[in-house]
Amino acid sequence: MNGFLELFSQYDVLGAFLVNIELTLWSTLFSLILGVILVVMRISPISSLRAVAGAYVELFKNLPLTIIMVFMVLGAYAQLKLTFSDTFATNFFWLAVTGLSLYTAAFVCESLRSGINTVPLGQAEAARALGLGFMQSATEIILPQAFRGSVAPLGNTLIALLKNSTVAAAASVSTETSSLMSQMIEFRPDVIIQIFLIFAFGYVILIIPIGMLTTYLSNKLAVRR
Repeated sequence: MNGFLELFSQYDVLGAFLVNIELTLWSTLFSLILGVILVVMRISPISSLRAVAGAYVELFKNLPLTIIMVFMVLGAYAQLKLTFSDTFATNFFWLAVTGLSLYTAAFVCESLRSGINTVPLGQAEAARALGLGFMQSATEIILPQAFRGSVAPLGNTLIALLKNSTVAAAASVSTETSSLMSQMIEFRPDVIIQIFLIFAFGYVILIIPIGMLTTYLSNKLAVRR
C-alpha cells in the first residue's frame, strides 16, 4: 500500500487519466459529427458521395492508429504547418484529437450503418410517399431509429476510443497515461507491478461503467418489432 501512495504522491496519475478522458470526450464529439456525415453520404442516392464515404471508411478502418498519429505530427504539423495553438502542449493535444476523430469516425459510421440496417425498408418508402426528400427522411426518420439500434456498437466504439487515446503519445502528448507510465517505469522499476496495477485498474474503472450504461440503454431504447 505504501508503494501505491508513494507513486501517487510523486506522479500526477489522476491528471494523466484526466488528459485521456478529455481526449476521449472531444474525439467522441468530433467523430460522431463526422460519422453522421459519412453515414448519410453512404446511404445517399448520389453514387459519388457513396464512393467517397466508402473509400474514407475503408482507408481509416485499415490504417493503424499509430501511423495516423505520427502523420499528425510529422506530416500535418511539421510539413503542412497545421497548428491549433502557439502553445506546444495544447497544439499536440488537438493534433491528437484530430487523429483520433478521423480514425474513430470510420467506426462510428459503420456502427450507425448497422443501426440503419435495423430500420424497415417501409419506413423510407413511407417517407417518400409523404413527399419527404432524402435529407428530411434521413434526419427525421431513419437516423433517429438508427441511433436507437446502434447503441451497443457505438458503446463499443467509445470503449475502443478510450483505450486508443493512449496512442496519443505518438502525437507527442506527453501528459497522458502511456507517457506517464513509461516515465514511471523508467525511474521507478522497483515498483513496476504497482505501476501496472495502477493503470490497469484505472482503465477498468473507466470502462466498466461505459459498458454497463450502453447495455442498459441498448435494452431500454431497443425498438420492439
